[in-house]
Amino acid sequence: MATPSTRRTRTRAAKKPHGDIRIGISGWRYAPWRGRFYPAGLAQRNELAFASRMLPSIELNGSFYSLQRPESYETWRDQTPDGFVFAVKGSRYITHMLQLKDVRPALANFFASGVLTLGRKLGPILWQLPPRMRYDAERVEAFLSLLPHDAKAASALAREHDERMNGRSSMKAPRGLRIRHAIEVRNRSFADPDFIATLRRHGVALVVADTAGRWPMLEDMTADFVYIRLHGDKELYASGYGDAALDRWAERIEAWSQGRQVCDARLASDVGARRGRHDVYCYFDNDTKVRAPYDAAHLAMRLGLPTGFEPEEKARHRG
Repeated sequence: MATPSTRRTRTRAAKKPHGDIRIGISGWRYAPWRGRFYPAGLAQRNELAFASRMLPSIELNGSFYSLQRPESYETWRDQTPDGFVFAVKGSRYITHMLQLKDVRPALANFFASGVLTLGRKLGPILWQLPPRMRYDAERVEAFLSLLPHDAKAASALAREHDERMNGRSSMKAPRGLRIRHAIEVRNRSFADPDFIATLRRHGVALVVADTAGRWPMLEDMTADFVYIRLHGDKELYASGYGDAALDRWAERIEAWSQGRQVCDARLASDVGARRGRHDVYCYFDNDTKVRAPYDAAHLAMRLGLPTGFEPEEKARHRG
């Protein structure tokens, strides 16, 4: 069982200017976590409140499977502390069923479903593509051109929602809210310099996805932030990250946050990224054996970032 701590880890030394770094987990509703990460007897309705005080960001996955309601987003927003940030997974109807084709109505419904009610707690929106989808330059360009990058554009798009959203929509967002997007690919055809150039032109991040070799991992920096998903070091969704692997990811995150590329990066394009600090969002998705929250804590510790874990809790859960 994890215990929230009132202590903070050592302050991260700022050797060079760096962006904001958030290490978190993908989702929070997992039965095997109960009685281990979550205290025994903790009501399921309180699990998000607990997890959000242990780590500063969580991927919200329910939005991938179905359109949520504004009141759900409001509840999640209100259960989490100030400064917390959600990454929101985009609808699979857009990515897997339509495969990015003719998606304007679906995008309008997605943004009308309440995503914007997260307000300042809205972080990047993740668009995960299916393995069968190959790179189609025209289709990708059309999709990226539709994505809103601020509250005004997102609210305008949301107002185009269809009748299915009548009575269950919300288009309000704080003025000046910035909206970031990241795209995760799972087909090797995306290892194309043209794709990288297109992402950079639209300011959309290419997800660095570690999938235990199952799908390609590309590390091109294409936006002013980096988005990382760690699905498992040796076994997809199951294996933990040992000391050597965590050290490697800490070095990469440190470099990327400073706008530097690592010397052994796996790149699709030989054109370098823009210099300057980058925010970094990193999420552990190796949840099946209750590894994700503890791996996240150990990675944060290497970077000198605060978490809510007691030191003994970090030491107890290894491997």
